[in-house]
Amino acid sequence: MTPRRATPFILALLLLTGGCGDDDGNGSIAPVPSPTGTPTPTTPTPTTSVTRNAVATFDNPWAMVFLPDGRMLVTEKPGRLRIVTTTGTVSAAVSGVPAVAYAGQGGLQDVVLDPQFASNNRIYLSYAEAGSGGKGLAVARGTLVADGAGGRLDNVSVIWRQDPKVSGDGHFGGRMAFSSDRRLFVTAGERQKETPAQDLAQTLGKIVRIDPDGAVPSTNPFVGRSGAKPEIWTLGHRNPYGLVFAADGRLFESEQGPEGGDEFNLIEAGRNYGWPNVSEGNAYGGTPIPRHATNPTFIAPLVSWTPVIAPGGMIQYTGTRFAGWTNDFVLAGLVSQGLVRVRVTGTTASEVGRLALDARIREVEQGPDGTLWVLEDGARGRLVQLTPAG
Repeated sequence: MTPRRATPFILALLLLTGGCGDDDGNGSIAPVPSPTGTPTPTTPTPTTSVTRNAVATFDNPWAMVFLPDGRMLVTEKPGRLRIVTTTGTVSAAVSGVPAVAYAGQGGLQDVVLDPQFASNNRIYLSYAEAGSGGKGLAVARGTLVADGAGGRLDNVSVIWRQDPKVSGDGHFGGRMAFSSDRRLFVTAGERQKETPAQDLAQTLGKIVRIDPDGAVPSTNPFVGRSGAKPEIWTLGHRNPYGLVFAADGRLFESEQGPEGGDEFNLIEAGRNYGWPNVSEGNAYGGTPIPRHATNPTFIAPLVSWTPVIAPGGMIQYTGTRFAGWTNDFVLAGLVSQGLVRVRVTGTTASEVGRLALDARIREVEQGPDGTLWVLEDGARGRLVQLTPAG
């Protein structure tokens, strides 16, 4: 790719005050002397500055995924799916995308590839859908037929719908991730209604698990429970925007808190993550909410943020181009305006660094060559490739 004008950006810790992002120093420690004759192990200095190359601009981009041929699919919240090259060629809108309810935080959200995409060309889209009672999250799948003009989706079918549809334009969630056994996990926000997140008869404020055709696996934790939606995997979520299966097979999630209390969670079947009964943040206006520690029934986050970072998309970085980042989780930050790096060790986690990008970052993905790609938020949101500076 021929880079445009490149500018290095240095790691900065952004201490930002304010509410949630819904509107959408590394110290050194002297080494312990090694025994005589034993080489001192070296730890790479983490990458702290990058070169940015903006390659394309979109209308409210939300998510992206790399295709096997190196191109990307990028969603635009108003309802358009684009095929994009790493040099910035943007296709016409792919036809066949379901109609979306575009307003507020809702519209066309995530896009993921079927684990067997190489043989079936199938993709999955999450989006806000209008219907009786209001709006709700939905997931559709279709077969991608790409061509020079932009391509189309064939055999489109809706495989899951959030229930019930409710009023409002916030907290749709909509992140998707496939497990190694080809089960599809979907984050479903509580649509700013709060209490339904604790109601197993509704799929507001939940993470659900379904088969690729929308069927419910018989091993889901609430299958057979009277009054419970069988697709529910976990409950007690607010506005979950990050979902990643780690290299070790565990599932991690990030979500936006209220006034403070953004979360990074280890997701386990049948667990209750507490919203709105507990939170590490306060209600808008400062009214305290009980913390997770007050009730061990609820699962506390591994990391929480006050002031908020307003997490968007999230990956686990598995490349080597960014020194000292391998296997760390990288979160897009809307309010923090950059990338936030979290390191997991066993069942604990901590923030280990931030990369300032001076823009609200909606999405982050790892390219095939180990570089990072981000989508900036907003009506003129750019697709930017990040490479280590120097």
